[in-house]
Amino acid sequence: MNGGEIISNILQQQGIRFLFTLCGGHVSPIFVSAERLGIRVIDTRHEATAVFAADAVSRLTGVPGVAVVTAGPGLTNTVTAVKNALLAQSPLILLGGAAATMLRGRGALQDINQLELMRPNVKWATSIKRVCDIPSIISKAFRVAQDGVPGPVFVECPIDLLYDESLVKEWYGIKSKEVPPRNIQERFLQWYLNRHAEKLFAGANQIDISSKPIISTYPHHSQSHIEQAEKLIQKAKRPIMLIGSGAMMLPQKADILAESVQKLGIPVYLSGMARGLLGKVNRLQMRHNRKQAIRQSDLVILAGVPNDFRLDYGNHIGHRPFISINRSKKDLYQNKRPSLAIHADPMAFLIDLGKASVKVTNEWISSLTDSDAQREISINNQASEDVGHINPIQLFRIADSLLSDSTILIADGGDFVATSAYTLKARSPLSWLDPGVFGTLGVGAGFALGAKLVYPEKDIWIIFGDGSAGYSLMEYDTFVRHNLPVVSLIGNDACWSQIARDQVDLLKSHCATRLAHSDYHKISEAFGGYGIHINQEDKIAPAIEEAIRISREGKPCIINAIIGKTEFRKGSISM
Repeated sequence: MNGGEIISNILQQQGIRFLFTLCGGHVSPIFVSAERLGIRVIDTRHEATAVFAADAVSRLTGVPGVAVVTAGPGLTNTVTAVKNALLAQSPLILLGGAAATMLRGRGALQDINQLELMRPNVKWATSIKRVCDIPSIISKAFRVAQDGVPGPVFVECPIDLLYDESLVKEWYGIKSKEVPPRNIQERFLQWYLNRHAEKLFAGANQIDISSKPIISTYPHHSQSHIEQAEKLIQKAKRPIMLIGSGAMMLPQKADILAESVQKLGIPVYLSGMARGLLGKVNRLQMRHNRKQAIRQSDLVILAGVPNDFRLDYGNHIGHRPFISINRSKKDLYQNKRPSLAIHADPMAFLIDLGKASVKVTNEWISSLTDSDAQREISINNQASEDVGHINPIQLFRIADSLLSDSTILIADGGDFVATSAYTLKARSPLSWLDPGVFGTLGVGAGFALGAKLVYPEKDIWIIFGDGSAGYSLMEYDTFVRHNLPVVSLIGNDACWSQIARDQVDLLKSHCATRLAHSDYHKISEAFGGYGIHINQEDKIAPAIEEAIRISREGKPCIINAIIGKTEFRKGSISM
């Protein structure tokens, strides 16, 4: 077997069902071999999309997704997506091509120092030096990606380690023994080339390619942690819990976590990958006025949530006691020392804590529910305002009533997507994907690719701002070619509104924030998908119903919704 075949066999044994790539001669043996083994290979139109898709598979299954990209610009195109995965604590494997080992530093095509580029953006970056090292390196990559705080790993795969030995020797210009060297210089060159090739392929025929799936390890809580948390909760009259993406690193146990949270009976705010954990509606789940609720509480539980800008660096919590559970020591103590710090997996901890006897007063839950209800009235009033075109709040209100309970929502945008977070309810555990703390635009198509592959029976909807849509609409070609019918809802207000709103107030300028009411729906049509254009509120429901029908019949679709501007999120930009 050549190096590409060895890698593909190990990927298969690690449970990899999908491989994301944008083709390149440096790495062709990997994805060609993968396809022959029955791994589904999805070729995208941009390398970042391939990595975002691998990221989504990781988040939804717990098995690291894998992307394969070519050398040089193929790899540099992935940096934002890889850094996003690192900050989102999402495990994935990035395999990158590289120039032949013999030609390093000699001006070979796309030869750059890739390891130094990637090291700050991954948990581990390494380069394969010999074919016989491939099994141990790939297995270690899977272990490192999943252990402790998950994250991406980069493995550099030089081209001469992936192809057949005979072909590599031919590339090197190694002559057969029947052809004698013409002079001493040629004899030395042939000796040097042979010696280098022998080092590359030494032991390649005796390697063991068996690789058992990696069982991840992470810090565990103790019984003492459970008992200390119980005492703090029992003393509290107004406890509140915040569950974030850091509590969703064992996705196969998401339903068990939901049951445990329900048993605890503590009112909860969900964010990131935790959205939808308790379903569309639940008496314990609060959606609005989180800062106010925290300030009224007498105990805060942070499960996979750091005290970063989203909690005003801990200022929302103030001096009240709080429990923090996090796999990351850095996140555990970020900006504020917890009253009880538990360095452990938040999901595993909450599942065990759910067995405890905890009582929360109905008065506390009722007061938060009333606060939520008042905010809903305010939102409904804003939904009825005339904003010139479609009111985006009303758009989401109608969409929320029509989307099925088997819908997965992908969030990719600024103002429009943030509005959806207040008005569009995630349906079930693992039914909401957003970029995470990095706030990256462009995740939409890749996340949708991964989600549709993992859950082909579910409706996949991308919520796009018209600005963010520009990063990945070309992937409608990928959706059509690979028969992956997803729906995109684009909020088209011809503006980078999240930036413009404050920029105009502070700097009195629209510079670089204006777009156009472009016909984005025609992009889907151009690739063989379906497009819908709406600019009136009475067209919303028919458009959503039609998009659902079309996608279930096998065609991807774009709804291009012309929306007006609102003051719904004025002053909410984070800087």
